[in-house]
Amino acid sequence: MSVTIRKIAEDLNLAVSTVSKALRDSHEISDETKRRILDYARKLEYIPNPYAGSLKNKTTKNIAVVVPEVADTFFSNAINGIELVARAKGYHVMIYLTHESREREESILQDLRGGRVDGVLISVSQGVGGNSLIHSQLVTELPLIFFDRACDGVETARVLTDDFESSYKATQHLVSRGCREIVFLAAAGELSITRQRREGFLKALGDSGVEKPEKHIVMCSEDDDKSFTVIKNALMDKQAVDGVVCSVEKLAIQAYRVCQTYTLAIPDRIKIIAFSNLQIAGLLAPSMTTVVQPAFAMGEAAATLLFKALAKKLDITKERIVLPSEICERDSTRGTGIFRM
Repeated sequence: MSVTIRKIAEDLNLAVSTVSKALRDSHEISDETKRRILDYARKLEYIPNPYAGSLKNKTTKNIAVVVPEVADTFFSNAINGIELVARAKGYHVMIYLTHESREREESILQDLRGGRVDGVLISVSQGVGGNSLIHSQLVTELPLIFFDRACDGVETARVLTDDFESSYKATQHLVSRGCREIVFLAAAGELSITRQRREGFLKALGDSGVEKPEKHIVMCSEDDDKSFTVIKNALMDKQAVDGVVCSVEKLAIQAYRVCQTYTLAIPDRIKIIAFSNLQIAGLLAPSMTTVVQPAFAMGEAAATLLFKALAKKLDITKERIVLPSEICERDSTRGTGIFRM
């Protein structure tokens, strides 16, 4: 529970107005009293609310959307869905970028505890583990909803996609097209979506009779140049990799770069399928087969849950919405075989 000015005043046996003025560095309060109040406030980790004095109904009409980046097409589409719902409710959307940094994400959430917004929608960064203290603290003070990426150990609502099933089907798709040496390009970090996609891939290979399918996992880097080298080494391997499942959009771009640089023909030599909402996927040469997440619908669903919580119409802690992704088949997996969803 957040510390208030009233709590500090009661503990120090002072008037609320005295504490308030001291925290504002008013000349009306002696230096000794200010020092006493500020020291105690720091001890209690007091976070000032910049809106408290002016908001009669204690609402800001703002919601925060915290995402790793907006260059990724998925997140920009999800934000569009969120904004559609927010505008209809008369709310403003404040966008915060973590740039895949756990430290930056924690700093942003700490600031949001100060009363800047009425609720938070978040897709966590790569560095955030399964259980996070700051996320757990925030859900006791503000409605917080995860979308796409979540902390498994934090009890609140989440809007997700069927990552395990989609990855399973994507791998089956390559098998049905005649691929026998398939690799999974995994993003760094231990995000729940990465684990689910990896497990779906492993299950599909195992069901296809592949022994020790975990050897087909290729761990990539957040650095594009390093990922390029890792992917090049994997695709030029003597075992002749003929199929690639890319767990995220940015790795698909690097896989295409490798194939173009080293003249590995797509789809004749290597077939590629990627989790991606890239709008120009159909314009690549060759066009790229993608697992398309319902980004806009996820944004809408997450925002709708948040406003139900703000209206006190819903206990969001147990809500879990899973939306299906779709495979959009294009030339990068063209070949023999019949694939059915």
